Amino acid sequence: MPRFERSLPDLDPAQVAQELARRARDAAYVAVGAGVLGYQRLQVQRRELEARLGQPRTDVQSRLSTVRDDVTGVLADVDQRVEALVEQVEAVLSPLEQRLPEPARDLAAQAHELARDVRAQLRERLTNA
Repeated sequence: MPRFERSLPDLDPAQVAQELARRARDAAYVAVGAGVLGYQRLQVQRRELEARLGQPRTDVQSRLSTVRDDVTGVLADVDQRVEALVEQVEAVLSPLEQRLPEPARDLAAQAHELARDVRAQLRERLTNA
């Protein structure tokens, strides 16, 4: 029976680190953009609901407050799940990062810090919404 051998391409750790940083940055931008778009969409829907109901603003606001509380609960659950996923990904990537040259390791650390900052800003915006 013939034996097939696969050879893995030679990976440049600096290029891998740059690609990881680029993808992390892109993911952060997408997450922030999705959060902003979601917030804007909720504002538009709130205004449409107020206009459609023709009810006093306080009544609509109390209903929206209930919906907002429900959404906040769902977002907290999603946040916990995303945080757990991020921890798993970081645990998998950590051994790879340790093998990178020091400049690439520094770049990876900066990417992690940027991702943490973006997640914190997104949480803050969603909490204040």
